[in-house]
Amino acid sequence: DECMLYFLLSCGIVIDAKKGGVLCECNCRRISHRTHHQNHGHVEKDESWHPLPQRLYNSLDNMTKKLRFSMPFPMLAFPLYLFARSPGKEGSHFNPNSDLFQPNEKKDVLTSTASWLAMIGVLAGLTFVMGPLKILKLYAIPYVIFVMWLDFVTYLHHHGHEDKVPWYRGKEWSYLRGGLTTLDRDYGLINNIHHDIGTHVIHHLFPQIPHYHLVEATEAAKPVLGKYYKEPEKSAPLPFHLLQVLSRSLKEDHYVSDTGDIVYYQSESETSTCAQSSD
Repeated sequence: DECMLYFLLSCGIVIDAKKGGVLCECNCRRISHRTHHQNHGHVEKDESWHPLPQRLYNSLDNMTKKLRFSMPFPMLAFPLYLFARSPGKEGSHFNPNSDLFQPNEKKDVLTSTASWLAMIGVLAGLTFVMGPLKILKLYAIPYVIFVMWLDFVTYLHHHGHEDKVPWYRGKEWSYLRGGLTTLDRDYGLINNIHHDIGTHVIHHLFPQIPHYHLVEATEAAKPVLGKYYKEPEKSAPLPFHLLQVLSRSLKEDHYVSDTGDIVYYQSESETSTCAQSSD
């Protein structure tokens, strides 16, 4: 529920303390998520899972490429993203002077960072008192599962459709066009557990709609969106089919062209094949 989220965030330290419990940097992540919503589908201005321009992709060393495109490493990206954002972006969620934030948001950033550090201190103290094995079982392993699920869900809401989805630059980008690059997903029995976030298209187009109306709003919007709405594949009780979608996307969605205002993901192998054909 986006409305409830912003209400809770207005409570400041209280919600920061709660989100600090999962090392989430709540206010900072709220701000970068706002940037993502305001610029969805824009090659340069989108945030987190945005595409790499080809020149940037080519500049990455083999280890960085492996970490970004080989399982399970991309599903562990969230903590790294908090510290260093994505390739090609500067700054950090921990730095109040980062270009992610406005000057008047400095207090929010410092509050979130203080809560995050406090949680690190609590974990260190509990490790000393209870022992590292206990904290590994009670906190570290659940935290890794949380991170992997978060990355899995957020990645597949913007990647992996069997038809190539466009990304935009310049005058070709608009809020509506960008929002329509997002993808709905069916998570089977898990849909209700995380508040129908699989209805991601309508969430991006109208983020003020509360989660308990997202399914209803999506059904109402389908006739209007027509061919621009991509119906998600129906899931079994557990969404194992999405593992294949993820695997295919990581093999095929590597970068976009450095030029052009409407671009599509390409793969390194695809480009190599084209180059060999032209020789």
